[in-house]
Amino acid sequence: MKTTPTTLASRLSLLAGVSLLAACSSMASMTAGFNQDSLPDAIKVPAGHKVAWETVGSGEITYECRDKANVPGQTEWVFVGPKALLKERSGTLVGSYYGPPATWEALDGSKLTGTQLAVAPSGAGNLPYQLVKANPAMGNGAMSGVSYIQRVALKGGVAPAAECSAALKGKRETVAYQADYIFWKAL
Repeated sequence: MKTTPTTLASRLSLLAGVSLLAACSSMASMTAGFNQDSLPDAIKVPAGHKVAWETVGSGEITYECRDKANVPGQTEWVFVGPKALLKERSGTLVGSYYGPPATWEALDGSKLTGTQLAVAPSGAGNLPYQLVKANPAMGNGAMSGVSYIQRVALKGGVAPAAECSAALKGKRETVAYQADYIFWKAL
């Protein structure tokens, strides 16, 4: 068969269309494909819920050197609060995470807080995995109807290695971290 400019253009157009469909179905399966099978049982979301939103949070956690609770004369780094930007997997900014209290806020103004249900180790030097039961959202938008939030894919965020002594009480340090926040809604 002889290739003419018209048939070549038709074939390229068809090929481009097939490639676009393949890319779209691949992206759809990535978004809908979050799988909790490899996560510790303690932080798995119960049956009857589906992933509503996957975000990547990156920012910092502040710690303060304070007296160790119920241990006179000893000090330790105490978690003060997080401050992070939330982005979709594509890199688009969609909200923020801050506290206390721990608050997830979408750019549309909807926000929520929650109650920690469970944590599980996620690896040396990383914050633990976390499962949070969401409180009802404030405002209408992306956070409306969210029932659970999982913190997974952690990098960093643990208390500073710097000295914390009686002479340094009140000193604050920030530590960089990154985590995926997976938002779930009831079916």
